[in-house]
Amino acid sequence: MPNPTPPVVMIFAASDPTSGAGLQADLMTVSSMGCHGLTIVTGLTVQDTAGVEDFMAIDSDFVNDQARVVLEDMPVSSFKIGVMGSVETVAVVAEIVSDYPDIPLVLDPVLTSGRGDNFADDDVLGAIRELLIPQTTIITPNSIEARRLAAMGDEAEDESSSLALQTCAARLIEWGSEFVLITGTHENSGEVINVLYGESGMMRSDAWQRLPGSYHGSGCTLASALAALLANGLDIPEAVREAQEYTWQALAAGFRPGMGQNLPDRFFWARELQAGHGGSS
Repeated sequence: MPNPTPPVVMIFAASDPTSGAGLQADLMTVSSMGCHGLTIVTGLTVQDTAGVEDFMAIDSDFVNDQARVVLEDMPVSSFKIGVMGSVETVAVVAEIVSDYPDIPLVLDPVLTSGRGDNFADDDVLGAIRELLIPQTTIITPNSIEARRLAAMGDEAEDESSSLALQTCAARLIEWGSEFVLITGTHENSGEVINVLYGESGMMRSDAWQRLPGSYHGSGCTLASALAALLANGLDIPEAVREAQEYTWQALAAGFRPGMGQNLPDRFFWARELQAGHGGSS
């Protein structure tokens, strides 16, 4: 008999040559969590662990072709969306996922790199609000991204907007996302506090030890872990808790291979297993 097929996750994201974030990080994460990843390239970056030097968006028609051909071949259990790169790509991806309304969709609104390099101008931001958020099962912004996404009118002109995060979540849900998980890595707090919101308000709040140093790809790891857990059939609250646990463990086991940020170890469990067996013989 053939081996059973693992749950399949389709990932839309840009390539990161360091494998710290982006498509490579997403693929490692879903693989680590027992899924098979389908990788749809939306952009190419020139970057190292310190920051992004250049970005090239992939033609939206080519993005469409990548996804459509694979979707005709394999059923998917969840979608994970990261960097889009252009309004045209947002529109194409929105049209693709609209054909699969029953498939969970995790939106990681990567608006900047960890260093602050911009991935989304106001036009892309508007397209995400209008076309993707209404189709989203759960969106996973950090506090900066949540405020930028939710800001309206005069608020949008104030880059240091102090919008209450609960207000941001309420707006994102009003605009169509079923759930919002806002992460607190960029907040001035002793612990990292991540809060899940639903239509009725706050559903759960989780506090995590704030680790020293900075990390490249923590948001990608969390969103991809969520996509993998939803593909495996978990409900949102349980998936959110387990995705946070996995991400924290990956960060705690992180390493610094270059001169910039630390990278999460998405296969921390494999190295723990190897250590428990005394290493390779």
